[in-house]
Amino acid sequence: MRYITIACLLLQSFILLGQSLRVTALHCEYVITPLGIDVPQPVLGWKLESDQYNKSQSAYEIEVASSLQLINQGKADMWRSGKIKSRQSIGIVYQGRTLTSFSRYYWRVRVYDEKGLASGWSDITWFETAMLHATDWKAHWINDGKKIPEKDEDFYKEDPMPVFKKVFTTDKQIRSARLYITGAGYYEAYLNGKKISDDALTPGWTNFDKRILYRTYDVTALVSSGKNIIGVQVGNGWYNPLPMRFWGKYNLRDALTTGRPSVIAQLRIMYVDGTISEIITDHSWQYQEGAVIKNNVYLGETYDARNVTQWLSDTEMHNGKQAMVVEGPKGKLVADLQPQVRVKRIVKPVAINEVSKGVYVADMGENFAGVAQIKVNAPRGTRISLRYGEDVYNDGQLNGMTTVAGQIKKGNGGPGAPPIAWQQDCYIAAGNDIEVWSPRFTFHVFRYVEIKGWPGVPTPDDISGLVMHADVSVSGAFECSNDLFNKIQENVLRTFKSNIFSVQSDCAGREKFGYGGDLFCTLESFCYNFDMHNFYRKVLQDFEDDQRPLGGIPETAPFVGLHDKGPGDQSGPLGWQLGYPYLVEKLYEFYGDKRVIEKHYASLQKQIAFLEKNARDFLYDEDISDHESLEVKPEALTASLFYYHHAMLMERFSRLLDKNTDTERYARLCAQIKEAILHKFYKGDGVFDNGTQAAQIFPLWYDIINTDEKNQIRDRMKEAFEKKQNHVHTGIFATKMMFDVMRRENEQELAYTIVNQKDYPGWGHMIEKGATTIWETWKYSDNVYSQNHPMFGSVTEWFYRSILGINASEPAFRSFSIKPFIADDLNYAKGYYDSPYGRIICDWKKERNDFILKVSVPVNTTALIYLPCHAQYAQHVKELITSNVPLKYVKREKKYLVFKAGSGTYQLRSILK
Repeated sequence: MRYITIACLLLQSFILLGQSLRVTALHCEYVITPLGIDVPQPVLGWKLESDQYNKSQSAYEIEVASSLQLINQGKADMWRSGKIKSRQSIGIVYQGRTLTSFSRYYWRVRVYDEKGLASGWSDITWFETAMLHATDWKAHWINDGKKIPEKDEDFYKEDPMPVFKKVFTTDKQIRSARLYITGAGYYEAYLNGKKISDDALTPGWTNFDKRILYRTYDVTALVSSGKNIIGVQVGNGWYNPLPMRFWGKYNLRDALTTGRPSVIAQLRIMYVDGTISEIITDHSWQYQEGAVIKNNVYLGETYDARNVTQWLSDTEMHNGKQAMVVEGPKGKLVADLQPQVRVKRIVKPVAINEVSKGVYVADMGENFAGVAQIKVNAPRGTRISLRYGEDVYNDGQLNGMTTVAGQIKKGNGGPGAPPIAWQQDCYIAAGNDIEVWSPRFTFHVFRYVEIKGWPGVPTPDDISGLVMHADVSVSGAFECSNDLFNKIQENVLRTFKSNIFSVQSDCAGREKFGYGGDLFCTLESFCYNFDMHNFYRKVLQDFEDDQRPLGGIPETAPFVGLHDKGPGDQSGPLGWQLGYPYLVEKLYEFYGDKRVIEKHYASLQKQIAFLEKNARDFLYDEDISDHESLEVKPEALTASLFYYHHAMLMERFSRLLDKNTDTERYARLCAQIKEAILHKFYKGDGVFDNGTQAAQIFPLWYDIINTDEKNQIRDRMKEAFEKKQNHVHTGIFATKMMFDVMRRENEQELAYTIVNQKDYPGWGHMIEKGATTIWETWKYSDNVYSQNHPMFGSVTEWFYRSILGINASEPAFRSFSIKPFIADDLNYAKGYYDSPYGRIICDWKKERNDFILKVSVPVNTTALIYLPCHAQYAQHVKELITSNVPLKYVKREKKYLVFKAGSGTYQLRSILK
């Protein structure tokens, strides 16, 4: 008996040793417990934790079962992977039995460490399928049957939106209920008078003739025994836009798929006895005209509370009209995994001033995207107007000119359009004591709200700002001892959030479009701060869906008709087309998602063939170029380098996909373009083209010269900045590239000086002028240019990549480096980045002559840690560290000691002076 006890204790000790790895954060399609996916072979992944150093995964096992009971019994009836020797813990493709629609699958993982010892099984998690086949949809599109106006001016008249309703009965015990729903235009769904979720502005904007995003909701708790009411309100959204002429010429209705707002929904109820009933949208539904009598994503919403009835909570069907079954848009219904737009924060006014008799302006204290919410007690029929703006004039009156839709300011919006296309909402009171309201089918950008028609004097308790954006999770943080940098970071984040409403927009007030050039310049900055993977996967498909017939990529996605300085086929300029393949590359680099390369490769081939056909002697002459530069733009140089970049990306993608013939062809094309660029644009003595900041930065970023002349090009770049007193004069592209170049060329001090400037032009100048977001231009504008524009937000990438020094060496940061830049007047910096493998932390500070660096390296990754150290003390510090901490010394590189680290948290100390 004693020997058995000892053996059990030994076995228990061995098991505990094997459990030095803990499996956490299991996800499917990069979502934890996704409720409705339509991918036949989803990808799985997880993160690992350990209290020990230098831990990694050598193998894994996955078990998937069709029920919780089965997996608890260890019966993986769907997939038992067996022990797979691999370090891979993300992007693992499901290889089990065929998944079926409307099913929940339970799964778990265990892994083996670098010594082959097994962890315990992870907690059990799940994913649930939605419609895996088009035939699963039994519902029909329905709308109110109204005709689209024949005259443009008639679109601007009152047009009450329909509220659809269906009464159904349940008489058995319910196990689960799921609502699968989407709209052409926005929708809000209700069950028994309760809104089913806190989602807003659903569905996301797509080309409705290519694909329409539907969502799955668990509504089990909302369905009751007996009579039930399901109801849906709809809005115009992007499916029924106004025929306004943006810039006096672009009518969105000419480019977008349009129609009468419609909805398709399928409520699937599973009972305890195993039977299923489905309530679908069809001709049996009824509708009434609702309280939303006008709505547009730009101009705003008018809501007549006198029209509100108890229809959505009344089981009777009186006063209803029969819904019309319609063909609806042609797009494929696709499950939506993009983070949904929600109200994420509520702000209150910091002041409300009466600027003229009965006219009040509320200052919300910050610029943001969303809507205002009011709480009012007003006589029936009282009309309250809310007009929005980013600024006020000297007399306190609202200045809404920087967010006027499409620059429609002088009656140039077409028949029926307002002379000035303000952002404005209107509420008509029902007279029922306290009424609380906010618009539901529009969103604005504003800091100030002009209030007219208020009964009495509005107070801060009467108005709120509902801050809205896509509910992306935070993936990074940055802070340092320089208050200006912290404020810049705060303003960038506020700007970024304001511009993620299903597309990454250039400005969420005036245009709301998804420009490829803005995407190129900021997508890495977005990824350091937020988990953008599923958001950007949707954006990629937007670009592919609207690829032009001959292969060009549009300037914006969804395509709205813009094609400024593109090479034909209504395609965008070279730099804007570059947003598409560059995003493919960065989703691979940030998240290890090789599927995006495979999925989009054919479209990318079509695009590069189009660009090859339209090039002249391997060059391009025309492009928007370095947009918003303060100097003369080197247009032909940048256009040709953008073309070079397209070719380089195709060479890389083909190599990653082992398409050797393609790789050879694209490599030749790269060499030909490069030779043509050098022949035409290199002037000698380190000068490219017109020698401006941008003209020097672009070739350095593209590493177009690999000789000693590169140092001359860098010197000419520095001289270009010296001529401007080390102020940035670059546009959106060269600003993004500037930070990369200065990091690679060891010119970090210059980058620091540029960002640290408080006078014009620069980020500090914006803050000195009271900005709470990033402007569209370096120069303050009170009339034309947006004050909430993300494209100069690339500075936040520099905070992470230089001051914290966090840079990937392998896709998904499986290996990375931490090389902090230590400016003389910075005393500390700290932050983190949540990679797909786990949290990377860099926290450093100075204590007199000592430098203290804290670094965390996630399990299953490795890092090169660059520790600043004075040369005189390097040997002593190296010996002290390697004798006490499990690090491997690699080399000395200039002022750094370089160590290789496995997983763990390390605190290192060195001497700077």
